Amino acid sequence: MQKIAPPKSIESLLHRAHALSGRKLAEIAAECRQPIPSSQKRAKGWIGQLLELALGADGGSQALHDFLALGVELKSLPIAENGYARESTYVCTVPLTDLTGCSWSESWIARKLHRVLWIPVEAFRHQSLGERRVGQPILWQPNSWETSALQADWEELVEFIALGDVEEINGQFGQYLQIRPKAADAKARRLGINVDGYNSLTLPRGFYLRPKFTKQILDRNLYFVSE
Repeated sequence: MQKIAPPKSIESLLHRAHALSGRKLAEIAAECRQPIPSSQKRAKGWIGQLLELALGADGGSQALHDFLALGVELKSLPIAENGYARESTYVCTVPLTDLTGCSWSESWIARKLHRVLWIPVEAFRHQSLGERRVGQPILWQPNSWETSALQADWEELVEFIALGDVEEINGQFGQYLQIRPKAADAKARRLGINVDGYNSLTLPRGFYLRPKFTKQILDRNLYFVSE
């Protein structure tokens, strides 16, 4: 399949996304001439990459939006049998240094979440990867409540990092936004700050949205549950 040119407008992007709705990943992969991973364990990131290819994303693996000209981020959302996200959603890496004076509005995570195209994808147990179907897309921008909730979590988490307490952060921190280790190799290390204010090496971290946050996005946009 010839590489698809990036969409020139939001309308064009949504048209492409709706055209994928209801289709199995095996069909999309065949059109894109992409092999389906033989093991679910090897499929980490594959669905997102397949959707990027099918929709014409041009941001690549750089610290840029997936659709550069549109300022839109693409996020696949694995959906469990109950209709909601099976797991937390990775957003971006966590900066572990140079946090002085950093504000939520200027942070990379806030810019990444400014406009997101969510693509729900079935992730039912005992379902093969190719049999999973793509759901209705959601073009989302955080409302005032969502922005405030994310900002509150971000400020709490960043304060811990700035004070050198990154090792104290665990899964209980953050009501809607959490920090978790993010590394392909358990031996990977990044430069951070310890409690004494000196540089030290630590595991890379990532920002993740909790399932209860993405649940509210699905409720508001797909399931018509009143707020």
